[in-house]
Amino acid sequence: MSSTTHGSSGGQRRSSGKALVVVLFGGQSDEHDVSLRSAQTVIDALDRDRYDVIPVGITREGRWLASGDPMARLTAASPMFGLSDVSQAPPVAEEIPLATIPLEVTGTAAVVFPVLHGPMGEDGTVQGLLELAGIPYVGAGVLGSALAMDKALTKAVLAQAGLPQLEWRLVPRKRWESEPEKVAAWIASEIGFPCFTKPANMGSSVGITKVHNDAELPAAMDMASHFDRKVIVERGVDGRELEVAVLGNDEPIASVAGEIVPSNEFYDYNAKYIEEGSRLIVPAVLDGDELGYLQTLAIKAFRALDLAGLARVDFFLERGTNRIYINEINTLPGFTSISMYPRLWEATGIPLPELVDRLIALALERAGDRR
Repeated sequence: MSSTTHGSSGGQRRSSGKALVVVLFGGQSDEHDVSLRSAQTVIDALDRDRYDVIPVGITREGRWLASGDPMARLTAASPMFGLSDVSQAPPVAEEIPLATIPLEVTGTAAVVFPVLHGPMGEDGTVQGLLELAGIPYVGAGVLGSALAMDKALTKAVLAQAGLPQLEWRLVPRKRWESEPEKVAAWIASEIGFPCFTKPANMGSSVGITKVHNDAELPAAMDMASHFDRKVIVERGVDGRELEVAVLGNDEPIASVAGEIVPSNEFYDYNAKYIEEGSRLIVPAVLDGDELGYLQTLAIKAFRALDLAGLARVDFFLERGTNRIYINEINTLPGFTSISMYPRLWEATGIPLPELVDRLIALALERAGDRR
């Protein structure tokens, strides 16, 4: 960028007077490809009259990319972006050590927008790095990020707060591997079928299986335990899938609700990002009491987990009983062109450019509160 000069230390001296936003994307998790899509949406939404934007990519191997075109380098190797000629050399992007991340600024605020989904990015690891460096960043802190990433710990905290959830059990991978028949009988007795098996630490529906009977359970448990050492087994429910977006720090607000009508039996990875046919209904058709209750629960869950900035809270509305259950909480929801979080705020009256402005302002506000 013409307003930026590079020093020998790897830092950047700037004189544009604009705020500097470093967008982190990619990462080492199995949600690497989704992160690229989300980050591109965020980058496109940032007003260049107000911000100097520096994209920083992280490869699947954990190498950090700065100068050149990190986005092009990573998308060139991403199957989600449909590169047909895999023999083509990827665009050049300089690898940098963590110590030289370009965050030295003069006279303006620097904020990191970590658009990293899943482990090694959304789980408190990157947040801890930025805390140590004293750099403001968008989203939840170390504790909230770590709690929300781990579905078992999330459920424990929500239960302590008295928030409604479906019946669930935790199965360590080593226990499943050592006594599968005993565990299978225990799951059938305690949870029953249908049920869902989920890696405790993963998002974007990676590794989740709907299990209809005991014959399907072994493969589902193997799938989930491939992605994490802890597996959640949760009662299946015939229900509508609803989501509410939350925005704020100490005084969070909740959006209108949206409903997902998946193309597959449930909203799995393929239904979210690959196959066509899933429908997102925004706003969801709910009566005033139902919407108000969802919004109240979303804010209570946000506060119970000590979150900040943004989160998306997912619910089930059980058919027949109209009972509402919290399903999951995502501290860095998707920002792709079809993602629910920005669509919910658009329907609530906050368009995407204003949304990213607010998130950056909330990051600076929270950094000021820590001092």
